[in-house]
Amino acid sequence: MTAADGGDGNLANLTLVEAAEAVRTGQATSRALLDACWANLEKANPVLNATIWLDRERADADAKAADRAVAEGKPLGKLHGVPMAHKDMYYQAGRLSTAGSALRRNWRPAITGTAVARMAEQGAYVFGGLNMAEFAQNPTGHNKTFGDCHNPWNPPYITGGSSSGSGAAVAARMTFAALGSDTGGSIRLPAAACGVSGIKPTQTRVSRYGAMPLSFSHDNVGPLCRTARDCARIMTVIAGQDPMDPTSSREPVPDYEAALTGDIRGLRIGVPSTFFLDTVDAPVLAAMEDALAVLQARGATIVRMTLPLMDAVAAYGGIVSRVEAATIHAQWMRDDPQAYGQHISSRMFPGYAIPAPYYIESLSRRGPILRAFAAEVFAKVDVLATPTIPTCLPTLAETDIDHGPPGTEYKFLAVSINTRPFNYLGLPAVSVNCGFDPNGCPIGLQIAGRPFGEARILRVADAYQRDTDFHTGRPGVLS
Repeated sequence: MTAADGGDGNLANLTLVEAAEAVRTGQATSRALLDACWANLEKANPVLNATIWLDRERADADAKAADRAVAEGKPLGKLHGVPMAHKDMYYQAGRLSTAGSALRRNWRPAITGTAVARMAEQGAYVFGGLNMAEFAQNPTGHNKTFGDCHNPWNPPYITGGSSSGSGAAVAARMTFAALGSDTGGSIRLPAAACGVSGIKPTQTRVSRYGAMPLSFSHDNVGPLCRTARDCARIMTVIAGQDPMDPTSSREPVPDYEAALTGDIRGLRIGVPSTFFLDTVDAPVLAAMEDALAVLQARGATIVRMTLPLMDAVAAYGGIVSRVEAATIHAQWMRDDPQAYGQHISSRMFPGYAIPAPYYIESLSRRGPILRAFAAEVFAKVDVLATPTIPTCLPTLAETDIDHGPPGTEYKFLAVSINTRPFNYLGLPAVSVNCGFDPNGCPIGLQIAGRPFGEARILRVADAYQRDTDFHTGRPGVLS
């Protein structure tokens, strides 16, 4: 096939874009792609616990239909014949959608989410629902109902969350791509921890219709994939205004894949000297600096800078996410609080004690803070680069705040400190693998941009991946 299949003909090693091309050109069948993913699933999933439900029978029928369409010469979409599994909070009419919770263990919605529907229109099909943090509310991969998700590179370590199964399944070649959601880093954190690529779009860029909400003001829909190019392919499919989501933007959708030219000459990359590096570990900092050197060699300019308003961003963002999550879950919390994991309920209870004026102030200050931040930062640089997770990955045991000793919560909360600001600001950000820590766990490079600047940050991420091979490595769980 191609160099990307590892030279052994294993179709699961293909990237999403390569897999779609293989089906389109007749080099591979959709059924063969599904078989390759399923073989890795059977090998790795007993260790990773990355799935909640699987539907091989329907996937077989979908693969057969996809292959028949190719044979009959029918028009093919951008994702034709590519099997996928998604974070189990996307509604698909008549299929399970647990949101990782005991409360929805057997729930089947009557509607289908717009992002899933748009991918289906382009020929993709779904064979399972992926494990996740309960109601998308932790950054680590713990789940008391369906079991914790484990890192493909070193299983005792966290996968990142809340899209834990999405990161693990993409890394372990169990799926060519997976939708995640990002309210405080939940796409970028598992992308970083599992060594894959993941993008949180600009707030409102992608419809949220048919996705279980967590925070009205911070939720984002986006993909986790092997490469930045794969992310660009999916973003081109799912982005854009949706009548079913009145908050979705009418901003025109560019061809994100066409923007991946590899040319970043003259591009200014800002590197914050504070906040994002305040708790950075030496191996993470070294990996980031090495990544910056790669980008600089391609013609980018590195600008060291201090970011404005970060204390306000952190404080206001925390208030908004806590109050909105508490509101969404208020009825369930009244009726059945014991159904929640301890760390979930303890996170939401404070939301009920935050005075309404604090919440309104946090929302009303969001626009002015974004305008001031953008005016000062993006007048000097084109994108920002930071570590996605500033520390070497902790283990699941070290971040188990339901059962760990006092102080465990600090390691738990530190995981998402570098991702949360971009949710309050509503800015797009992508994470790509830029190395490995001393425990063999991936390190993520986060690239953020101005509103609706997805094409630019993906171009930077793709340029980096053209000159490095971290994104091509196979995790130990597949050995």
